[in-house]
Amino acid sequence: MLVPAIKILKSARERHYAVPALNINNLEALKAIVAAAVKMRSPIIVQTSEGAIEYAGMDYLIAMAKVAAKAPIPMALHLDHGKNLKLIKEAIQKGYTSVMFDGSSLPLKENVAKTKQVVAWARAKKVSVEAEIGAIAGIEDFVSVEEKDAHLTNPEQAAKFVKETKCDSLAVAIGTAHGAFKFKGETHLDIERLKKIARLVKNPIVLHGASGVMEDVVKLAEYHGAKLGKARGVLDEDIKQAIKYGVSKINIDTDLRLGFTAGIREAVDQMGNVIDPRKLLEPAIILMREIAMRKMILFKSEGKA
Repeated sequence: MLVPAIKILKSARERHYAVPALNINNLEALKAIVAAAVKMRSPIIVQTSEGAIEYAGMDYLIAMAKVAAKAPIPMALHLDHGKNLKLIKEAIQKGYTSVMFDGSSLPLKENVAKTKQVVAWARAKKVSVEAEIGAIAGIEDFVSVEEKDAHLTNPEQAAKFVKETKCDSLAVAIGTAHGAFKFKGETHLDIERLKKIARLVKNPIVLHGASGVMEDVVKLAEYHGAKLGKARGVLDEDIKQAIKYGVSKINIDTDLRLGFTAGIREAVDQMGNVIDPRKLLEPAIILMREIAMRKMILFKSEGKA
């Protein structure tokens, strides 16, 4: 069933696990992650970015999510990295149960004001609101946040922001990055900063740009022709520490993209005489499902539905 995200995030914060928030662009990704959640008995947040909406259409995505929500698990439909206020309002009105307003690149005063506006719209529809303070480096669909401009979240500022905006959950910047090429050299998350944030902010904390860029999936994709170079993600140990200290929602997009890419490349390589798209897409669905299940085990959301 579709529920507001806060309904499944509160329990995660209290019980020290994280809900996987998995981005989709198409039916195949949705089927894969919902099948994983059912098998693992895990709550799930299905996310669509503004780019996914441009690609697939909001009405199509909502319709698919409503069918998927018949599965026997709690599920939220979330707008990820919403920057366009008109689009956010439309998502609230049409059936999303959670939205994010990403004003992290704006002056703080403007971020607060626009987040409050989104909260007002959302409350009328009992929709959850995620906000962000501190910018995550990397590519967020159409906007590139350069490393030199990325800044980490100030704990005291975060507490004040949550109090003023009354957002339900807060995305913080503690060293993650979007995309498959997150780090140069050995890089860890700023867990000490997270500890300070968690002491001051009792709302569920969100970690963006948290894909692990799984080595075996990268190798499979490269074996079948992908050119990924030095793709690196967030260490599993850092994810475990982040969950321990308050992170309740973890966003995963790159890992699913890599899984889809590896599955498609493998199918095309091995099925030279096949023209049935269902058969060509099947390996990608299976691989995305396995990746989602691995995340649920890592996040300790298994059995929490």
